[in-house]
Amino acid sequence: MDKHPKFTVDTAATEALVHWCRETLDAADSQFDAGQLIALRLGANKVGDRCEVGFWLPELMERRIPDGDIFLELLEPTEPLNLQVSRQTHTFKRTRVPVQRFDAFAFAVVDGMRAGTRDVVGTFYAITWRDAEGVWHRIFDPLANSLPFGAMAPAEYYDLEAMQAARSDLAYYQELAERQTGDEPLKIGPPSCILQIHVATATAGGTIASLTRHFEHLAERCRRDLNHEPHERIFLGYGAVQLMPVEPTTLYEKGPDFWSETESDDGSVMVDLRRVDTTNWGYDVMTSGMAGVNPAILETGRPDELVDLAAALHNFPESPKKLIFDVVFGHADNQALSALNHYYFAGPNMYGQNINYRHGIVRAILLEMQRRKVNFGADGVRVDGAQDFQWYDMAGETMRHDDDYLQSMSDVVQDVAGVRYRPWFIFEDGRPWPQSDWELSSTYRAVIEKQRDDDVFQWGPLTFAHNTPFLFCFWLSKWWRIREIVEHGSHWISGCANHDTLRRGTQISPKLNVNTRLGESRMEILDKAYDNPAINLVTYAAFPGVPMDFLNASARASWGFIRNQDDRYGVKVVAEEAVSLTWQIDTYAYSVPSSFVRLKEMGFGERDELRRFMGFLPALVDVTDYDLDVITKLLNQVDPPLAGEKPFTPESLKAFARAWMDDMHDYCNVSLYEAALSDEQTAFNYALRKFRAERPWLQQNFSKHETFEYRQPVEGTVLFKSHRKGPDGEEVLIIAHMEGEAIEDFDPLDLHASGKDKKGWTVTLATPPLPQEYQGGPVTLSDSMGVLFTRAAKR
Repeated sequence: MDKHPKFTVDTAATEALVHWCRETLDAADSQFDAGQLIALRLGANKVGDRCEVGFWLPELMERRIPDGDIFLELLEPTEPLNLQVSRQTHTFKRTRVPVQRFDAFAFAVVDGMRAGTRDVVGTFYAITWRDAEGVWHRIFDPLANSLPFGAMAPAEYYDLEAMQAARSDLAYYQELAERQTGDEPLKIGPPSCILQIHVATATAGGTIASLTRHFEHLAERCRRDLNHEPHERIFLGYGAVQLMPVEPTTLYEKGPDFWSETESDDGSVMVDLRRVDTTNWGYDVMTSGMAGVNPAILETGRPDELVDLAAALHNFPESPKKLIFDVVFGHADNQALSALNHYYFAGPNMYGQNINYRHGIVRAILLEMQRRKVNFGADGVRVDGAQDFQWYDMAGETMRHDDDYLQSMSDVVQDVAGVRYRPWFIFEDGRPWPQSDWELSSTYRAVIEKQRDDDVFQWGPLTFAHNTPFLFCFWLSKWWRIREIVEHGSHWISGCANHDTLRRGTQISPKLNVNTRLGESRMEILDKAYDNPAINLVTYAAFPGVPMDFLNASARASWGFIRNQDDRYGVKVVAEEAVSLTWQIDTYAYSVPSSFVRLKEMGFGERDELRRFMGFLPALVDVTDYDLDVITKLLNQVDPPLAGEKPFTPESLKAFARAWMDDMHDYCNVSLYEAALSDEQTAFNYALRKFRAERPWLQQNFSKHETFEYRQPVEGTVLFKSHRKGPDGEEVLIIAHMEGEAIEDFDPLDLHASGKDKKGWTVTLATPPLPQEYQGGPVTLSDSMGVLFTRAAKR
């Protein structure tokens, strides 16, 4: 390794870049138009053997920092870095090179920077500036491609061209290119169904690389035509995989930092480096670094892992699986205030900060972050919280939804392996949420009706949060929404189980009217509610749109709010999650030696001890208005004393909250639940997905010749009937027992027809526990059971 890299700035090339920036700003129709062109050249971009570095620095212009005090800081380790160790200390040689500015933009064209690859760690960089007191400050690159130590550390200069050239799915893109006609970018459409995955809990390894290996293993088993085990089936049969956000998330509020420096006398820097080990469900983002990959889920520290996963899905032998990214641009965590200048923000909200979409440069940079991220190889994009994309209309003195920006997101053109395409788009938009009557007034069609594309999707009403299919009367209470799905759902994502609905389910009071027919315990009830044969039957064989399952629900694994970075509000968040102890953790699960080891070490040896403590905590958080000093004082006075390390202090409560989050993160790992999966249930779900994929016409809304209804009078049992007719004349009929009393000696076909109309129907699928050999006729139909019939076209 070159211990003394020589960096030189090409002054002429830098001047030309600055001149181009000026001309672009002068000639563009608007600031946004100029920003879209300039954003392409921000960050650290490899151009030939050189690196072009660009930053938008309006805060330095505001402070009137002179050019002589602003530098591009380049950091090279004197010894090779190993990004697969937990902690290391390295000496970095620091070089500061000058930049040239026009207005708020600064550029430098540099020779000598090492571009990172899969095998080589590149040069680290940031902008550094000196104030009037001689104190140095840093500005990190919000458009960085590689952030091995998080968004609040110097970024790594990375060779994206080499990463893309090494893709192993080039044949997939060649097939896409063959479908392209004319000069217009190819438009990618929807898949048959989606598997939603949280990377950190999807496999025992908890990384993108381990998930890739898992899909490659499944692919090889498919090529060899081997039987699928239950834990394999939960990954198979899907047309697409949707990853929960994989961008860098928040950092530990009270440390430790992942990049911590000590100055040396010779100008070098001693850096204490820690591998990023935060856990997060993905939605607590800082906006800065969104073009990169969260280093906490990179096994090797290399962003190539995300390309590898895309390739493993695209090369899958059953048929190519599409990759969907879940992006979070609707809000930023408050930590973003330290990562980005104030122009990015439009004021606080319930999540942290609103984004300033109306600023032309901010708007352009956000879209460029999106473009770079999707270029890893995504075929689709799911936009989180689209109802939060708002701006304040001064003239009207009201907040307005920024539908133009949402359209701009859909208009972004990707370029992967020489193929220009526009991804399929899904928007989660429940506007007028958070208006108090949003559950009644939301149409879930606001974006669909405003966008130009005819294949834009939204999350449907049974996919949005606050759906509780484990409560009695849920299905009839939602009948009006079900009718909307039948009539308007062709462009909705359907299904009850996703990261939000399962989490909300664990927060519901168990004192409500729970459907005890679903299971013997609260855990069984929750598991069956979100992996329910009858619900799946209706979703896949009746409802229009695109069905989606959440891996943790299909695996009957636990799930909840996972974030271990909080210091200020960590105890409050855990108090809100306390009821999940009732829904997801029984005495046996807690007693397993490998489970909840941190809480046990803190003195909560038995579940009942933890449950008693968690019974007090939410009440005290509420009555004290979250005053930790008062909460701990009251906890210490409980008689008989509570379990746990005593005396309770604000710091010990924060440690308890961290232990809860870390233990729950481990407890939610899907690999822990594989052995308990049902062969019958997973086989049924897998067959149902294949049935849907073979009948793409089911995505369309019900025609006037199709029916969806429930048996009336109800008489204590909710029976759904769906009758659909395909373009080739095939008929699909389902009878599903959604809830209520069992019906004995019942012929499902009696609900649809009689006499000769009952002829020709074949049982194609029957839910467990109906026997596989069931071919129709009288049967006992209980809660969550159903039958799928098909009838061939009449000749």
